Amino acid sequence: MTPIRSFRQASDEEVVCVVCGETVERADAREYDKYGDRWDRDGKTFEYLCKPCHRECCHQPRTGLEETLIRANAGETDRESFLRAYQRLVADSRRTDS
Repeated sequence: MTPIRSFRQASDEEVVCVVCGETVERADAREYDKYGDRWDRDGKTFEYLCKPCHRECCHQPRTGLEETLIRANAGETDRESFLRAYQRLVADSRRTDS
């Protein structure tokens, strides 16, 4: 009979932090769910943040963030162009939300 792994059991798996790119032990990382719902685990794969990067993150609601990142061409353009587009989109949304 195969023993059942507990949810909290440590693993020797290594993961890569999506922020800094460091490879860390899974136990030294935090799960990141880009959709903001890490508790609904069915069929999901998670990305990971190392603990120092996780502490630096803003833990505010992220409604609309994924759509804004896509519209700003995250991962599809150079950093400078992405940041300009992202700032413009955020500024535009603030003006329309007021």
